[in-house]
Amino acid sequence: MNMNIYNMTFPALEAYFSERGENSAKAKIVYNYIYKKIGALSERVCQMLKADFEFDGVRIIRKNECAEAVKFLFELHDGNTVEAVLMRHDYGNALCVSTQVGCNMGCAFCQSGAAKKVRDLQPFEMVLQLLKAEEELGERINRVTLMGIGEPLDNFNNVMDFIDIIGHRHGLSAAPRHITVSTCGVPKLDELRDISCNIAISLHAPNNEIRSRLMPVNKSYNIEKIMSFTKSRKKKTTLEYIMLDGVNDSDESARELANLVHGVNCYINLIPYNETGLGFARPGAERISSFYSILIQSGIRAVVRKEFGGELKAACGQLRAERAEEKTERMNP
Repeated sequence: MNMNIYNMTFPALEAYFSERGENSAKAKIVYNYIYKKIGALSERVCQMLKADFEFDGVRIIRKNECAEAVKFLFELHDGNTVEAVLMRHDYGNALCVSTQVGCNMGCAFCQSGAAKKVRDLQPFEMVLQLLKAEEELGERINRVTLMGIGEPLDNFNNVMDFIDIIGHRHGLSAAPRHITVSTCGVPKLDELRDISCNIAISLHAPNNEIRSRLMPVNKSYNIEKIMSFTKSRKKKTTLEYIMLDGVNDSDESARELANLVHGVNCYINLIPYNETGLGFARPGAERISSFYSILIQSGIRAVVRKEFGGELKAACGQLRAERAEEKTERMNP
């Protein structure tokens, strides 16, 4: 199988042309053509590219849609599947992109973690989630969040290439402030200290005892390390906090969380749990409101995240798991 054209960063494409005795400026023409849909390619360049590159490898096999969200299930060239979710905001469309087939983080509440990692996604498989979603909907995607299936920093090099590709001025020109990397907090996080794009860290607990029960990664990258990273950044960091009934949603947990982040340049994104059959439940509306109020009264910047597409099975891994069950049922009638 040839290299995929959407795997090529701009410098890599420049090098490709130079190595073939061509003007490296052709990289700009190709990037403008495949990403901005402007300009044209000569027949000779088209034939060269067709001989050396693949141009696909991802297809939409299922789409669930409501007014505010669209859930895509993509099939990859090897038959594996991943998901992406488009969320319609007042300020534009945001796409939540997967970075791996499965996930090795093993978070107790997450459907993706229930299936171990099969492999990393290559940059083109992330880029095509974005391009296929835009093509299918006929809508522009304004923001990209690496918050789908997989731990982005467990696929570090490919994710960095993906960010470089979609952010390049001759490509999709995605501004750093419109790209968010969401991570459980792994050692590679320290390499993102000066990155321009947004960072969202899955905190999900006010102390190490609770976080270790929910997230095995806490044994290697605990709350102290997360807070040290957050304090060292000039940019504001988002701390994700999924709310689980009877686990991390008490008033005591709220006060402990407020003390933990007091004076830190961050804000708390409270996420009511989207139930997946893993033994956890979402708190009631009053419990969520009480938790949120304690944070606000303590001077902490916080928001309860707007829910998108709960009826679409929009939590990470749900649609993929459903298809796996359907395949099993067909094989074992």
